[in-house]
Amino acid sequence: MLARQEYREAHGLCMKALQADPAEPRAFYLLGILTADHSNHSKAIELFDRALAVGTPRSDILAQKARCQIALLQREEAVQSAEAAAKLEPDDAFTLDTLGVVFSRAGLHARSLGFYQRATDAASDVAAYHYNHGAALQFAGRMDEARDAYRTCLALDPSDTRARAAIVQITKQTESQNEIAQLEQVFPSIADDADDALRIGHALAKAHEDLNRPADAMHWLARAKAVKWAGLHHDEAFDAAVFEAAKRAADEPGAGGFSDAAPIFIVGMPRTGTTLVDRILSSHSEVTSAGELADFGLALKQLSGTQSNYVLDAETLNAAARVDATTVGQTYMARVKATLGLSGRFIDKLPLNAIYAPIILSALPNARIICLRRHPADTVLSNYRQLFATRYPYYDYALNLEATANYYVGFDRMIRHFSDTLPADRFTQVHYENVVANIEGEARRLLDFCGLAFEPQCIEFHRNAAPVATASSAQVREPLYTRALARWKRYEAYLGAALDILEAADCIQASERAAP
Repeated sequence: MLARQEYREAHGLCMKALQADPAEPRAFYLLGILTADHSNHSKAIELFDRALAVGTPRSDILAQKARCQIALLQREEAVQSAEAAAKLEPDDAFTLDTLGVVFSRAGLHARSLGFYQRATDAASDVAAYHYNHGAALQFAGRMDEARDAYRTCLALDPSDTRARAAIVQITKQTESQNEIAQLEQVFPSIADDADDALRIGHALAKAHEDLNRPADAMHWLARAKAVKWAGLHHDEAFDAAVFEAAKRAADEPGAGGFSDAAPIFIVGMPRTGTTLVDRILSSHSEVTSAGELADFGLALKQLSGTQSNYVLDAETLNAAARVDATTVGQTYMARVKATLGLSGRFIDKLPLNAIYAPIILSALPNARIICLRRHPADTVLSNYRQLFATRYPYYDYALNLEATANYYVGFDRMIRHFSDTLPADRFTQVHYENVVANIEGEARRLLDFCGLAFEPQCIEFHRNAAPVATASSAQVREPLYTRALARWKRYEAYLGAALDILEAADCIQASERAAP
């Protein structure tokens, strides 16, 4: 009944079972899954704990508890529960796949692969397991295997829009071999579902872009985003308040901080080259990439005690001044070490950590922050082109072109203020265009900024075999290319309103635009 989402009936049977035997762990376990399906993860964890308390340890219960913990961004606890489940050597596909999901979301992508493989071996007829395996293979750079996994998923479930879109995203589309006809056939049947429309519409836009058809690409992006945007209540005042709070934090530098650690934060707006710089620096023998970590924001949220529903908001940023900076730094490092085992030089590449920059440097005075910049119009276009995870409201702006341009203006003003106020030996900017034009020179500059000696492998970043769980997972495995430079010029005819916003804010000059 749970599998068929017949929740009322399933709940009734579980309650009957508990009336007959109040110590029946399976009933608590199923009630936990039911509760998690309704996104009440805290209550689900309580039910899983009751199941564990009245019976012997079970891997399936521990795995589902871990999944709820990772949904609540309790990464350390989630990994502990998942490892406890793994020690019990589960062999059922549902539990194995769940463990793969938990390790993936915790940033332990290499650890997840074995669980996904075993899940697909144990239940080869379940499409979703093949999709999850494909995503993990993609992160690991095993693109041919990822495509095979996605195609197996589609063969089992032709309605899975995730797999259909993923194949296009990692496969160059050509005039003779492309998925456009199939995608256009699918779109009308899913057009009213916001998330499905986003996936298929974005895939169509990518296919047309590969074929150098900017008008068609922009047409499909607009159609893809329309339903989702219409259902949102995006508040630009919320973003503006965040930027202003961050600027105030830069004007009031804290004292103290946890000086025993020197992490490297690579930040900036998404799709500006953060993954490229991460791969350059993490190719160094003394540096490890930890991926995109939410730990700093979570540590600040926890210690500030703010009651808002957001981790990143003006209220929490303003409260940072009342929190002991050393404790914030120690808490962040403890979280990273507990789940990833990292204590040396490592990179935290969460783009929106840019907003925390003044607070990071107060909490971790030996940290280094590298902020990526890219041409304003290219930044706006690349964010608009990107399909972000819909469960993160901080990227909602990218569903609308003008909203993306307005977000860029606020972000730009904030970073300019940081550049004027934060210490230059701990906060620096790097332009994507400069990295592409002079990779060795920029690599040497950034390594020197981080106190690291130059190593030749840093400019051969595409040979770096570490997993990449970002939208750039395919691109950064290629040698450096120039095709993304000034991409906005090919789309200029369709960016008018956004370019007007950037020009009015002095982010671009009128002379950069084509004559009308």
